[in-house]
Amino acid sequence: MTGPIRVLLADDQELVRYGFRLMLDAESDVEVVGEAADGAVAISEVGRLLPDVVLMDVRMPGVDGLQATTRIAAEFPGIRVLVLTTFDLDDYAFGALRAGASGFLLKDTRPAELVDAIRAVHRGDAVVAPRITAKLIELAAPHLTEHGRDAETELAALSARERDVFRLIAEGATNGEIASTLFVSESTVKTHVGRVLLKLGLRDRVQAVILAFELGVAGR
Repeated sequence: MTGPIRVLLADDQELVRYGFRLMLDAESDVEVVGEAADGAVAISEVGRLLPDVVLMDVRMPGVDGLQATTRIAAEFPGIRVLVLTTFDLDDYAFGALRAGASGFLLKDTRPAELVDAIRAVHRGDAVVAPRITAKLIELAAPHLTEHGRDAETELAALSARERDVFRLIAEGATNGEIASTLFVSESTVKTHVGRVLLKLGLRDRVQAVILAFELGVAGR
């Protein structure tokens, strides 16, 4: 039996960290192994503690959550970063996702949703809240043409069904929702998702969402 999911809390507000610790310590399969009040300390503690998941606030003094996420994703690719944001900081969240975060949540997310998200990123899934996908598309709009990337060229390796899966991933659909939409089993969806990520050279579903935004595929 594997041990609990090891979590590092990175937030400049001590009271917020305390609240998260109380909530997560109540879960039998989650263990808070450390805390950090800024991005620089978060990077250092990740190297020292090697947690499974980092719960990262985006706005912190000194090294912010975006910079810290970039460093952690580059130096510790096996460690998942789950970014916390508010609507007025979505631009930061979009940058964090591009930097390598495995997902993001709003700070007012219910406790059960937060715990489920930590479990999801730990098992290799991504957390892109469907209710915020439209906002991300809006934020991504200025970036869609700056790279001159063509969707048909980029997605040429995908089969028609894999393209369907790719678009549904971009909309924030879960495997179960994709299965219902395409009238296939969840195991079949998992196979398709794996092939999409492999063919496009992507690490996880979040990177697939970001690519879809950049290609102008999301929201069509």
